[in-house]
Formats: sequence, C-alpha cells, structure tokens
Amino acid sequence: MARGLGELESTIMERMWAIRRPASVRDVLEHLEQGRTIAYTTVMTVMDKLHTKGLLKRKSAGRAYIYETVSSKEAYTADVMRESLAGSGNRAATLVHFLERLTPEEAGALEAALQVYPPGGRSS
Repeated sequence: MARGLGELESTIMERMWAIRRPASVRDVLEHLEQGRTIAYTTVMTVMDKLHTKGLLKRKSAGRAYIYETVSSKEAYTADVMRESLAGSGNRAATLVHFLERLTPEEAGALEAALQVYPPGGRSS
C-alpha cells in the first residue's frame, strides 16, 4: 500500500491529515487556492488517484464524494519505512546506516518508542 506520492498528492494528503475529518474536493480546493491557482478537476483527479492507491476512502454525497484518510500520517509513514526496508536487500546494514544518521532528538524518540513497544513484544 505504501507508495511514493507526487507533490500535489502529498499536499492533499497533508491537508487531509491536518483537518482530521471527512472533506469534499471543494473543501480541499479552497485550502489549496490560498497558495496557488488550481483547477477543481485537477484536485478531483488527484483525490480519485489517492482513493485508488488506498490512501483515501470515499462515500457518495449527492453528485460528489466526501473523502477521508484511511490511516494516520504516522501509520502511512511507518508503511513507507517498512516497504523501503523490505526492498533494501540487506535489512541489517540498512538499519545500521539509518541509526548512524539519527539526530539526538530522533535517537531519543526511538528509545522512547522502544520503551512503549519493545522488540519482540508483538503478539501474534
């Protein structure tokens, strides 16, 4: 499910995650128009693609759709990270390189996360 997003896809998803409620194409368009000129049909097409990619769900509301995120931004990011790790070829080496590049703040966040969810703590 975790696929790379284009610039407009990312902008729309950021908006959807930020508002944390179902939204129409018009709702998203009004926000996007604050920073640029963009056509309704462009936003509609991109939101349809995000639905096809499994990032947005939708329900019919008259002649339009109301869209909602399928998962949180954090869950999406975790999916992208796992997909990248799976495609790396050498997971251990990739993880070592990742850890080498962590900032002190990121290392602290990782330590805190491991306290909440220790390795091997997953129940099946």
